Amino acid sequence: MISALQSEIGINVIASIIASAFFLAAGFIWGKYKERCRKFGRNLEEYDFYPFTISRENFGEFNLNNFRLGMHYFLKNEDHTAARQLIFIGEQNNVRTQLEPAEQTVYAQLFDKYQGKKIVDDTHEFLENYERIVRLIGKSFPNTGMEILLHNLADPAHSLIVLENNVTGRHLRDGTTNLLIDLKRRENEDKLNYELNIGARKFKCTTIPIKRKEFGIVGAICINVDVNYLTEKVMKSQERVEAFFKNLCRTDMQLDENILSKDEYAKALKGKRHFKDETI
Repeated sequence: MISALQSEIGINVIASIIASAFFLAAGFIWGKYKERCRKFGRNLEEYDFYPFTISRENFGEFNLNNFRLGMHYFLKNEDHTAARQLIFIGEQNNVRTQLEPAEQTVYAQLFDKYQGKKIVDDTHEFLENYERIVRLIGKSFPNTGMEILLHNLADPAHSLIVLENNVTGRHLRDGTTNLLIDLKRRENEDKLNYELNIGARKFKCTTIPIKRKEFGIVGAICINVDVNYLTEKVMKSQERVEAFFKNLCRTDMQLDENILSKDEYAKALKGKRHFKDETI
């Protein structure tokens, strides 16, 4: 009987240890989950005070009152994702000049709490590869009336950071005008192959938004083709047409590599000269 009692006690002890270990592990996992939620948080648009509203004309407009609400909320309640998105939008809209002196102090506290400077610096670093891409593409098509540029929308007052083949007369560190609001309004739309008429000038344009998961649209690549230059200056002169295509086809070096498919490669060796050549 004593042996049976000892066996039952042993079983109960083991069961208690297992149960304790289970609840300890569950508590640890729950704590980690809560810590992750605290660290990463929600997206800003999930809050009622998202600082963009839609006007009657269907334009996205920065809402300073909602920004103020978010600013005070995130000082008292931590959400590293939404708060950093709020700071990014604030910097995009030059919010420091819009806030009263007392509110500027509050914003400075928010900026420090969520490492606002790192948000801006990280965006500059994020766009560095795009700077190289835009610069090299632009340099591949000189003197063709095809402008390519890059905007850093973390600094909308001085957003223009790369400009190749200038046809619009802008300068580096010029601002975005209404580009940011337009991109916000069309965030889920492509802006490809659209026409702009400004006074006597005419452009064919494409705008490609650059997004970061953490902050939404942080930049934009723009391609602007000076239509009047091509139709009125280039196309009406055989000499200028030839000069245009020489610029378009100009190269700086020759490499030995294959960019064709296996089938196209075989046709090229047999004499096929271009992708529309049906003789082979």
